[in-house]
Amino acid sequence: MSAETFKPLPEMVHAHAERAPSKIALIQDEQQLSYGALDTLMDRVAAALQRDGLAPRDSVAICAGTSSEYAAAFLGALRAGVAVAPIAPSSTADSIVDMIADCGAKVFFVDRSVAEALGDRLNTLKAKVVGLDDGAPGTPFSAFLARVGSRPAPVAIHEDMPFNIIYSSGTTGTPKGIVQSHGMRFGHVMRAAPMGYGENTVALLSTPLYSNTTLVSFFPAIGWGGAVVLMKKFDAAHYLELAQRHRATHTMLVPVQYSRLMAREDFDSFDLSAFQMKFCTSAPFSAALKADVLKRWPGGLVEYFGMTEGGGTCVLIAHVYPDKLHTVGTPAPGHDIRIIDEDGRELPRGEVGELVGRSELVMSGYHNRKDQTDAATWVSPDGLAFIRTGDVGRFDADGFVELMDRKKDMIISGGFNIYPSDLEAVLRQHPDVADVAVVGVPSADWGETPVAFVVSRGADAAALKAFANERVGKTQRISDVRLIDELPRSHIGKILKRELRDAFAKS
Repeated sequence: MSAETFKPLPEMVHAHAERAPSKIALIQDEQQLSYGALDTLMDRVAAALQRDGLAPRDSVAICAGTSSEYAAAFLGALRAGVAVAPIAPSSTADSIVDMIADCGAKVFFVDRSVAEALGDRLNTLKAKVVGLDDGAPGTPFSAFLARVGSRPAPVAIHEDMPFNIIYSSGTTGTPKGIVQSHGMRFGHVMRAAPMGYGENTVALLSTPLYSNTTLVSFFPAIGWGGAVVLMKKFDAAHYLELAQRHRATHTMLVPVQYSRLMAREDFDSFDLSAFQMKFCTSAPFSAALKADVLKRWPGGLVEYFGMTEGGGTCVLIAHVYPDKLHTVGTPAPGHDIRIIDEDGRELPRGEVGELVGRSELVMSGYHNRKDQTDAATWVSPDGLAFIRTGDVGRFDADGFVELMDRKKDMIISGGFNIYPSDLEAVLRQHPDVADVAVVGVPSADWGETPVAFVVSRGADAAALKAFANERVGKTQRISDVRLIDELPRSHIGKILKRELRDAFAKS
């Protein structure tokens, strides 16, 4: 298998099933599914979709918790040439209905908890409803499947065909459907080979299957014939038990999960020696936490900075560059990352601006939203198209990217740019700060002013405000500290700063 020869993921699974049908592909709790059984199940899903009239380039939607059935439905749809829209169950009922309509899903796979949350809205859907677990409405998954032994009509899958439609979190507005092609996903699988993915891989995944964070590790593990251990919900103690029991070699975690794992008093008592590589993405990963992981957790540590939309990715191989833990690394091979100012002019190394990226791994566009696709694109003077990241940063002298903040989160106070991450880093130096987020709020005097939301272990708000303001410049001073029990986060650990701004406005 070479990087030059495109091979659809369903064909990779079939090849593994023919070569080693009894090899385990999926593990969840006490349930195990071999490659032979997974391949057969994918055939039955694909044949059922064809029976129900779905054709290549049609779409289905899945909104459910992680399960082997979820994985089989996803992979089986791909075998039929059908695109999959994995939708977060945490979305509002209105958003779920809107996303199903937007992607044009003809079949909607759902579990009981999501169906209960949708209520009567479920009856308004044009899509056929298939229940993935006991008690879910619609046609039970077992009854939906084509009969045992069924084979779908062969489908020629091309690189430009839509693989999935992943909807943005909607934390900054209406979710947008990000269309990723089979060619883009094949690139993800091939890029994983140097990271040790292969037939002996045991990937432990605790983030949900509807998240691109999970999928960029799930598909390579399956594509290379490894085993995937699925967790329905993250629990630090259970995660460590599974890692030890299954001799996990690879994992993808978000920073808040690393933080909770490393904070456990019994962390060092678990045998994690089988780990070859650990990955992180999706949210800011502090240098101190990276250093702790490197010191106490066997295997390498790699941080990815990029977008579901693709375009450009930075990679920090932390175990190779322990002196660069404050950065997100350098552009991945073949990826072009540049820095631009507010007027779209490219900036030299060392200057702060918005990061834009270009590579072969790029979305086909936002589904049904050409205007937003165009708005997310920056065209260089030489006519090359780059994806805007919305992140503010700069290149250091060695070509490593230092992130400052999300562009939308930057605070402009009295004409000065204030980066919340700088203030958050200062507050984290206080021993009583367990978690913190700084947001900009309206100010009659300064336009905007920074306010810190802190999860405190005991210090009061006045003491924390004084601590921070003694350590920052005059223009950076925090105007208020609000103590909070827990910061609002998305399903992959991103702090929902809009909710904090809204809470402040209502107070």
